[in-house]
Amino acid sequence: MIRAENLTVKYVPAEEACALRGVSFSVSAGERLALIGANGAGKSTLLLALVGAVPPASGGIVIDGIPVEKKTLYEARGKAGMVFQNPDDQLFMPTVYEDIAFGPRNYGIEEDVISQRAARVLADLGIERLSGRMTAKLSGGEKRLVALAGVLVMLPSVLLLDEPSSFLDPRSRRRLIEILKGLPQTLMIATHDLALAQDLCDRIILLKEGRVAADGPAADILADTERLEDCGL
Repeated sequence: MIRAENLTVKYVPAEEACALRGVSFSVSAGERLALIGANGAGKSTLLLALVGAVPPASGGIVIDGIPVEKKTLYEARGKAGMVFQNPDDQLFMPTVYEDIAFGPRNYGIEEDVISQRAARVLADLGIERLSGRMTAKLSGGEKRLVALAGVLVMLPSVLLLDEPSSFLDPRSRRRLIEILKGLPQTLMIATHDLALAQDLCDRIILLKEGRVAADGPAADILADTERLEDCGL
């Protein structure tokens, strides 16, 4: 489903500093995996690399058998969708429906199919009432669900989420967790919310300074307090 091999990312090619350093892992279909680590550990960079938004200096990524590289990027992004940490970075159309429809329209999908998909996703997330609302007038929790809907309408097999519980009140956070539990997609979640990782994910990759410090069952990683503290958690 997802395979990264010796992935190295530099934001400034001429410098020695790396955001990711030789990261390798694989994720099976349907798996739920959390990426944890201190600020600057490389969590968001890894997600961005998986959708081709940050090109690797070396190494490679394959999603559903498709290499994530320039000539196959369009196809690869049809397989993996990312929900950003701040939904305001993702919502830019005037109304909720227009925002959800933007992605499928960009891929040339027919309007009747877009309408059916949008209605289904809105219903699955329990936000049908928001369809005609102005995106700028939504609450933080509503914006996060609309951003998620805009990704799910593309029918990705892999869903990448960057800090999905940030800025949410406890009720909205619990609702989001329950929604994510019901999704069939492979999930990779970058988060500082260790309780969410424990509740939602079976596996954790712990990053430290751009490297994989640990990779294993969530219960084992979260029980290793000495390692967590060493990695800034």
